[in-house]
Amino acid sequence: MRIVGVNIPDEKRAVIALTYVYGIGNVSAAKILGDLNINPGKRAKELTQQEIAKIKGVIEKDYRIEGELKQSVRQNINRLKTIKSYKGFRHAKNLPVHGQSTKRNSRTRRGNVRVTAGSGRKKLTLK
Repeated sequence: MRIVGVNIPDEKRAVIALTYVYGIGNVSAAKILGDLNINPGKRAKELTQQEIAKIKGVIEKDYRIEGELKQSVRQNINRLKTIKSYKGFRHAKNLPVHGQSTKRNSRTRRGNVRVTAGSGRKKLTLK
């Protein structure tokens, strides 16, 4: 089954299956199903065509999702970079943006770069 260009898994519950769409989380999915009076525990394969059409209509009308949302996030980051704000500077240098410590952590953001005293040393050869 496809909703708004995303393959939705059939075996998942409807409330979980909707979270596969970028921009819809647990709270949004529960709200959509609650507004449409659809049982959140119902499996995605058990949804009727009318229910799927209603879900698509609500998502397209009320939510920014997928490409549009990714584009707006990218524009916001580029705006921060062009005005040379602190957060833009951190984005440009691939460093953590929200004030995290970088002395020991931040391997995910910086890459697994080990810069310590002994990491680049050659191994001693025994004679």
